[in-house]
Order: sequence, then structure tokens, then C-alpha cells
Amino acid sequence: MTKQGGLGDNLYIAGYNASGDIGSIGNVGGGPAALDVTGIDKSGMERIGGLRDGRLEYTAYFNPGLGSTHAKLSALPTADQVMTYCRGTTLGDPAAALVAKQLNYDGNRGDSGEFTFAVSAQANGYGVEWGRQLTAGIRTDTAATLGTSIDTTAAANFGAQAYLHVMSFTGTDATVKVQDSADNSTFADVTGLSFTQVTAGPTSERIATASGATVRRYLRAVTVTTGGFTSLAFSVTVIKNETAVTF
Repeated sequence: MTKQGGLGDNLYIAGYNASGDIGSIGNVGGGPAALDVTGIDKSGMERIGGLRDGRLEYTAYFNPGLGSTHAKLSALPTADQVMTYCRGTTLGDPAAALVAKQLNYDGNRGDSGEFTFAVSAQANGYGVEWGRQLTAGIRTDTAATLGTSIDTTAAANFGAQAYLHVMSFTGTDATVKVQDSADNSTFADVTGLSFTQVTAGPTSERIATASGATVRRYLRAVTVTTGGFTSLAFSVTVIKNETAVTF
């Protein structure tokens, strides 16, 4: 794969596509805290890994329209916000996801006339998780659909996590699932990666398998229904663990 810039990215916040009102992403980071365990007999620092963390910082433009980004962010919600940053919107592109608390919404009116807001979101309960998109940005299904698969090159035995954003829904019900396959032909549901049934939108969710679950090479997002639906606009990101992960 060739080197890339950051053109054509998306940012989803709790089932809302904020992409058109986001001017820049300042920080997508995380990892374990560095714990100082330096002994007095050492001439250099010794550190071990502590609690996992994550953060996402960004700048938003002022858009006061009804149901706009300003209306969402200025409410300063205290509940957890599922967030996904998509580096491009092609199937299989990288994405960073986290469950976070929105800490602020700080406005700044520049001397050139621009009015922007700085926002910081800090992870809550889990660290930032980099994975791959199982939908090409936002996918819209009008009936039960078997999505196109991505190739993760090999099976892994350390489980997986997945994030869902439902931007809009019309119908009775729909369920979004992640399926895997060893041969890209015969697929089965991944235990633990079936999201809560959707009956309205917007909504968002993070789910996970058991930590030692085997997840096979090929992955896809599918939609199923019992009562029917006519439109489901959604995004799915999956994180397939290559090593053991604990939270």
C-alpha cells in the first residue's frame, strides 16, 4: 500500500455523521499509561505499562442549523459517546474507534473572522482501538443484505471488537452482524459480534467477543430482519486482535 494523506475522511459521533463540520483532527491517540518503576541503582528510566487509555481531539466549524453538529456538541452530553474516525471511506480502510466522554466545547473567534470549536473526547472503559471498516464509510441497505468481505490475511485467536453507528432507520427492525469465513465462501456469525436489534435511529454501540475467541480470515457485515425495513444507513468498524487484549 502506498503512503496516504488525510483526504476524504469521516467522523461519526454516536450515530451522527459530523464529517462536513469538522475542520481537523488534532489527536487520535492512546495506549497504556507509562508507570515509573525506576530503581535507585539505575542511570536511566524504567517503565512498565499501566491502564489503557485513548483520546480524540478535533476542531468543529460553527453550524447552528437544526439538528446540526453545534446542536449535538453544545449539549455537552455526560453519557458515553461512541466515536469513529474513518481514514478514508473505502471498504477495508483503517478506522479508529473509542467509547469516550466529551470534555469540552470551547469556541474561538479568530481575528480573520472564523469561528471554530475545540473538542476533546477522552476514552472511558476502553482504550482507542484501530481496526478496519466493514462498510465503505456509511452503507445504506434497503433490505437484508450480505455485505462484501474484507481479507484480514489470517485467522487470529485473541477475539475481536466491533463498533456500530446507525445514522437513520426506516422500518420495523434490523440486526447488524459480523460474520467470518476461512475461505471467503462459507460464512457464519461471529459469536459476540451481533449488535442490538435496531428499531430506530440514530444509535451506536460497541460489542466484543470472548478474549480468546478464534476469528477467521475473512470478515463481512450483514443485515437481517424479522419484520422488514426499507432503509438502514450505518457504519461498522471491526478490530481483530492479533495479540491478547485486556480492559
